Amino acid sequence: MKAPDMQPTPARSPQQPIMARPRTYRHQRGVTLFVVIVLAMLSMLLALWASRSALFNELIVSNDADYQRAFEAAQALLQDAELDIRGERADGSHCVPDRSNPQHCRSTSSIAQLPQQDTTDDITQLLIALDAAQPSRCVDALCVKRTGKQDFWNNSDASQGPTLAQMQAVGARYGQYTGATTGTGSNPILAESDDNRGGWYWIEILPYEGAAGSSAVVLNTSDLLELRMVPQAVYRITALARGRKANTQVVLQQTYARKRREN
Repeated sequence: MKAPDMQPTPARSPQQPIMARPRTYRHQRGVTLFVVIVLAMLSMLLALWASRSALFNELIVSNDADYQRAFEAAQALLQDAELDIRGERADGSHCVPDRSNPQHCRSTSSIAQLPQQDTTDDITQLLIALDAAQPSRCVDALCVKRTGKQDFWNNSDASQGPTLAQMQAVGARYGQYTGATTGTGSNPILAESDDNRGGWYWIEILPYEGAAGSSAVVLNTSDLLELRMVPQAVYRITALARGRKANTQVVLQQTYARKRREN
């Protein structure tokens, strides 16, 4: 058997370089790790931005809902004050005093009685009694016309006039003098009774002289609407409601003129 021919390995020249094995795989492992870290950081930043945006939107919606709730409570207080002025209950019937509740329908034991007849003397005596009630010049939510700064709800300095705390002490709660009640589905602000929570209203009595200034004006009385005011006074109602949040507060004012019914 003939042995295979053995060819001698050619000798390598000393100047010929040795070809190194490519190390691409090891380098690719480092780049992949870097890309994964960058993508993870971007995903984390995106999730953080989305959560902060959702929280901000929730705060806006929550503040707006609390303001709307306080606004509706202030409107309900204005309506309750109108019933108080007319001496009526929430259903429109005449408000009859309740012996078990001395404040209901303004019992005769209080000096704060709204005149129901066209008598100037009753208005005058009431204003004198209210003016003597310092410093707020109010009794049981009835007040004389305020002078000076009107926004007492922003005043905390007694030297600058009645403060909000002083006015709250003489303000009326919802249903306090009309007997109106709140149910389970009603505005929760109206049911609050804490000193610094809930809502109040105040009624300023503004008497006037019906014939004042009319002597120089000639009008055809047949074309004028008879107001039939009883008594000759208008009322300015201020309603303040605080929301469930500490910084939510709504103040509404309206002027109310009671008109005598024809029948």
